[in-house]
Amino acid sequence: MGFARTCAVALVGVEGVVVEVQADLEPGVAAFTLVGLPDKSLTESRDRVRAAVVNSGADWPQKKLTVGLSPASVPKAGSGFDLAVASAVLGAAERLDPRVLADIVMIGELGLDGRVRPVRGTLPAVLAAADAGYEQVVVPECAAAEASLVPGVSVLGIRSLRQLIAVLADEPVPEEEPPDPARPDPLLAGLRVPGTGAATGLPGAGAA
Repeated sequence: MGFARTCAVALVGVEGVVVEVQADLEPGVAAFTLVGLPDKSLTESRDRVRAAVVNSGADWPQKKLTVGLSPASVPKAGSGFDLAVASAVLGAAERLDPRVLADIVMIGELGLDGRVRPVRGTLPAVLAAADAGYEQVVVPECAAAEASLVPGVSVLGIRSLRQLIAVLADEPVPEEEPPDPARPDPLLAGLRVPGTGAATGLPGAGAA
């Protein structure tokens, strides 16, 4: 058995609501159940998250897995929960320390290869995290400059789930090729924000 929790942000209109992402592992037939009012796109993320975890060099737990999104009354949509779901699962499986995950807000979509992709609404999501009292946020590296505009929040920008695992487990951080500059992400096309894009590390975590 294992349990871990971390946080993500649901966008309701133009405002963000912090959502606790809980993962629970129990003995039984291997299955992955997602509860807490997820929409179809979020439900479909299960296969994407599983592939990202495996392709990042971690084992997928062969147990009964339940992931809950709380509060259940808040509608949840989109792929921005991927990073939090994967991290909570890895915490429940004891690949990551659940105590480290509990106070971090994770924002990002996962590719099948474990790459972390930007999602819409990063700035309101980080603002919501700050308003709720959270001080540590993980975002895709390409969105770190935008996230760093919010005062009082320590931002870690990462390129992959593999890098996040290494940082949180205090292991050597692998190098990852940056996205092809000739093919900018459509979510970031035309986005101009001040700052260098350098992100600060999470307190207590190794430097990326």
